[in-house]
Amino acid sequence: MKKVAFYTLGCKLNFSETSSISRMFEDKGYVKVDFTDQPDIFIINTCSVTENADKKCKKIVKEAKKISPGSFVTIIGCYAQLKPKEISEIPGVDAVLGAAEKFRLFDYLDDFTKGGVFASEIKEAKAYNASYSIADRTRTFLKVQDGCNYGCAFCTIPLARGKSRSDSIENIVDQAKKIAQTDVKEVVLTGVNIGDFGIQDGRRKEKFIDLIKALDQIEGIDRFRISSIEPNLLSNEVIEFVAQSERFVPHFHIPLQSGSDAILKKMNRRYLSDLYQSRVEKIKSLMPDCCIGVDVIVGFPGETEEEFLTTYNFLNELDISYLHVFTYSERPNTKAVEMDGVVDQGERNRRSKMVRGLSEKKRRYFYEQQLGKTSEVLFEEDVQDGLMHGFTENYVRVAAKYDPVLINEVKQVTLKSINADGHVEVEEPEEMLVH
Repeated sequence: MKKVAFYTLGCKLNFSETSSISRMFEDKGYVKVDFTDQPDIFIINTCSVTENADKKCKKIVKEAKKISPGSFVTIIGCYAQLKPKEISEIPGVDAVLGAAEKFRLFDYLDDFTKGGVFASEIKEAKAYNASYSIADRTRTFLKVQDGCNYGCAFCTIPLARGKSRSDSIENIVDQAKKIAQTDVKEVVLTGVNIGDFGIQDGRRKEKFIDLIKALDQIEGIDRFRISSIEPNLLSNEVIEFVAQSERFVPHFHIPLQSGSDAILKKMNRRYLSDLYQSRVEKIKSLMPDCCIGVDVIVGFPGETEEEFLTTYNFLNELDISYLHVFTYSERPNTKAVEMDGVVDQGERNRRSKMVRGLSEKKRRYFYEQQLGKTSEVLFEEDVQDGLMHGFTENYVRVAAKYDPVLINEVKQVTLKSINADGHVEVEEPEEMLVH
């Protein structure tokens, strides 16, 4: 039996797809092994959000060939769709499959002895391939949507994944019920633009709100968490439903990208800062302890110091919990790469450092607001220096004394203090003490 190993770069969506592809291999009798266990086949699922992701792909191929010189290396994912010829010329790469082909590896590669480049134009990526990850027994990433119809000036994802498409609510509920039969306690809904869920043949037959209402009825899953959702698609109806739901947790990740309306327009985003602010205020009015994460890009072409400070001050005043900061990176075939006003790389880095510092302050302040409160923590198999970790419903990272009995258990705890690592330590009830 041939051994196969997987390596995933990028987002939660990639992880869900890698996991589903790995189960396809296991169903055909292949043995899934660790990357270092001299596999016969490597499947590398790539990202191409930044230039750094491209470089990582090349490095991983090099390492794979060191570990197993005679192995068959296959590249799939966004980078594979965008630059198939370039990837095929990386020493050690045997096969490249694009977005329309990656779930049909066995059709194209058969027994993985003869490779090639199989990457049709992105318009051929029409099929929806259901996916969910079973990477550990604590949580899974459940794909509900793929592709994107938005044309943000900085983004290559529509070129790498195609148009927006999604599964039916019935199929997603069936997948969630299968997950409920495992040990998994938390399901994270993922996709490229999950708020766009339900568009089929250009018509909206099912809505995202209908999906989460259906999932909320499933027994056997303690938590559902919504991953990144666009502010213009995060409706009041969705916010109000999450506020009263017992399974959907009070945590939203809402991309902003810029607090400057002028830059938002250049980016071709579908909202302005006042709408974003109103979404945050609505969430906090119903769920004061809700965790709100934000994506922001610094150094976009034409971003002046004044516009950057507008973003910084906007974020500083918003009642948000943490930031994911992206330093603008030029990507081929995007509108932004042709724009004037290129920001010096050193200046981009300076702005990025400033916003990352703000993120640390925001996170600490949010954690401080939670101290003394009682929360439910899902403990994970994440042990360092005698401490185990987990997350509360509202995404506070918690540390407690290691107890193997607690792994993958939801326990009610009181949040006590913030330790030197920035995690919240808990008052441990008697049932959590190790005797």
